[in-house]
Amino acid sequence: MTRTAIVTGGTRGIGAAISVALRDAGYMVAANYAGNDEAAAKFSAETGIPAYRWSVADYDACIEGIARVEAELGPVGVLVNNAGITRDAMFHKMTLEQWREVVDTNLNGVFNMTHPLWPGMRERRFGRVITISSINGQKGQAGQANYSAAKAGDLGFTKALAQEGARAGITVNAICPGYIATEMVMAVPEKVREAIIAQIPVGRLGEATEIARCAVFLASEEAGFITGSTLTANGGQFFV
Repeated sequence: MTRTAIVTGGTRGIGAAISVALRDAGYMVAANYAGNDEAAAKFSAETGIPAYRWSVADYDACIEGIARVEAELGPVGVLVNNAGITRDAMFHKMTLEQWREVVDTNLNGVFNMTHPLWPGMRERRFGRVITISSINGQKGQAGQANYSAAKAGDLGFTKALAQEGARAGITVNAICPGYIATEMVMAVPEKVREAIIAQIPVGRLGEATEIARCAVFLASEEAGFITGSTLTANGGQFFV
């Protein structure tokens, strides 16, 4: 049976790697994106994975987007909540807009995507909800009070919802990546990047494909006994 998966923020970075890995594992994949039409078109042309544009911060847009995906690809059995943004600032300089933008995407977006899909997963007695949190949701990070709060909230959401979904055949798990060699990280000055790597015991940045393999495992039938868990993939930088 071919299952349909939605990956939010699925056309770039970690999300793109997850989309491709799920496709390669046999899933029908819909890659959601928020606004970079050029990157999405390039991704779809290279991978054959359809891209769907909507903002996960908008609940009604999520309902409409999910309906479009299900009409074209079939009922969604796997959701990867990967979409995320940063609006970094030290707290005394952080604006209300910076706070709200990050919370609306990184935390409320997880609700906005999961909530419309939940009834169908319960009815079909199968579902996989995988949320990409962050090392900084576990340990905190100066200049990221908004981001760390939202990503920590994702972990609380995961643990609570896992208890509701367990008897319905739905697993709910999180992945907390450390520093991954994405466009965003590779764009920082080399000295900053070297300082980050110096804090990672394995001595390197992670690869997006390594996070993707975690997601493919958690999406699988074989991972049915794992729920409410946080899979930490940070090269030993932070232990929980």
